[in-house]
Amino acid sequence: MSAPGATEAPPLPELDQLVKRPKPPASTLTAAGLLLALLAFAVWSLAEVGFTAETFTESAGKVGPFLDRMLPLQFPPAADLLRSIGITLGVVLCGTVLSAVLSVPVAYISARNTSPAPWLVPVGRAIGVVARAVPDVVLAMLFVLLFTLGSLPGILAIALHSIGMISKLFADAIEQIDEGPRQAVRATGAARGQEFLAGILPQVLPSWIATTLHRSDINLRGSVLLGYAGIIGLGYDLRLALESLNYHLAMALALVIFGLCVLFEIASTVIRAQLLGVAPSGRGIGARVARRLPSSTSVRDADGALVADGARAPDGVAAAMRRPWTRDRVRSTTAIAATVAVAVAAVIGSQAHWLDLFSFWTEIPYLLERTWPPSIEPRTWTNVFDALLVTLEIAAAATLLSTVVSLLIGPLAARNAAPNRPVRLAARLLLLVVRSIPELILAIVLIIITGLGPQAGTIALAFVGVGLLGKLIADSLEEAPLGPQLAVQSVGGTRTQVFFAAGARLSVPALVGHTLYLFDSNIRSATVLGIVAAGGIGYYLIDATRVSRYDQVTAFVIVLVLATLVVEGLSLVIRRALR
Repeated sequence: MSAPGATEAPPLPELDQLVKRPKPPASTLTAAGLLLALLAFAVWSLAEVGFTAETFTESAGKVGPFLDRMLPLQFPPAADLLRSIGITLGVVLCGTVLSAVLSVPVAYISARNTSPAPWLVPVGRAIGVVARAVPDVVLAMLFVLLFTLGSLPGILAIALHSIGMISKLFADAIEQIDEGPRQAVRATGAARGQEFLAGILPQVLPSWIATTLHRSDINLRGSVLLGYAGIIGLGYDLRLALESLNYHLAMALALVIFGLCVLFEIASTVIRAQLLGVAPSGRGIGARVARRLPSSTSVRDADGALVADGARAPDGVAAAMRRPWTRDRVRSTTAIAATVAVAVAAVIGSQAHWLDLFSFWTEIPYLLERTWPPSIEPRTWTNVFDALLVTLEIAAAATLLSTVVSLLIGPLAARNAAPNRPVRLAARLLLLVVRSIPELILAIVLIIITGLGPQAGTIALAFVGVGLLGKLIADSLEEAPLGPQLAVQSVGGTRTQVFFAAGARLSVPALVGHTLYLFDSNIRSATVLGIVAAGGIGYYLIDATRVSRYDQVTAFVIVLVLATLVVEGLSLVIRRALR
């Protein structure tokens, strides 16, 4: 019996109630339903695209004749090749740097913790969505109407299109900062600009540099497309070679572009490590090269304080106010100076007519007159939506194929999942090679072999997507928390059980997010592949630019933006439910 006045303890729950799992929230059920619907659409799209065993059998017989038309490779003269490489790199670097600069204010108003007004957050995010939805080759074709033929339209097209990705990642980095330093700066009475420079910028700068370098790598692979808009460089040389059916020269230029993409990715990894002063954590070729570079040696002074490069603690206040020129400071300063020198060389090497920026305003009324109001005539809305459906089918089928293959290759490239080091290095190298192939070049080769149609575009996107998604899966597995994996291992779990019960299971949300990102990216890529007759709304878009029907271009771009907004909304719902 209980004492008088004492409250009785609540009854213990039954055992079946303890082991019964709670019902999932409605958001999780909604996300699961959307994922199943997207999976069903991808499977249906794979069938609609027309993948059959006969397709591959018939295409295999055309590989031999294609190789006969391609070999031996015929490279252009060295002077012409170096000039084209210099222009291409100049266009890519100038466009990426300009995009990074323009993305800062967009990211500032897009981040919830820095936006001056709540209504500016959706405005900033909408700017990024629109910029991502409009392909850079379409922007380049429009800018050709405003500027002199050359490289400047390509630079501006890359800059405006890249704002979509860079501003989004910049804003995400701002929202993830530690508010302590920012509040400390604000407490001193600093202005909003000082608060940003002293309290926010030092925290987000490493992420911003990494994002800019990653985007420059993407822009280099995408610069091939700009040749179809008349932008000089390697892409333009490749276009002329293909139009003249000179496959010996075309495949030689494609090989140069591929090698340039591989070297650029390695260089960007090394540059990021040198500028940020931290060793990369990745396992790619560039990361290994960066880690083998000489690094600074840190020692401690008499009081145990950490002093870099053997420098000693300064004596007196006056000496402490002067920052010593240690090896770290010399290296970082040299790296910054080299970066500035590269930027200047890019401005010069791009051979852009920069003075056109001050005289193109008079052409704007002419451009508006040709692009507004939008029209789809002589096509019908049924034709447009059928073409949009083909584009979505190509993107969905390619994403499904990439996901299946990446689930097999990605774990082999992860340090905590690969059976041994040689297998992991081979998988990493394979993903690097696949990732460095521009999808347009692969689509052109496949169209020559398989013929016109969506199959070539689907295979090209799926092949290149394995390089990106496989790397992201490997990184997600390596970044999975060690605690659950050690727990499974401590009870006698095998390596396979540890992988499936802890590593892979914890990486599922990241896998879903990466797959949705790839689907979103494939929609834009599938649109652009219409330039080589891969089908879909991209073919309508490019055809409209060829006949100077820019009112049709405006209508098709609006349709693409709306489709991108729908996909972005679905992805947002799913990602939020899986957090």
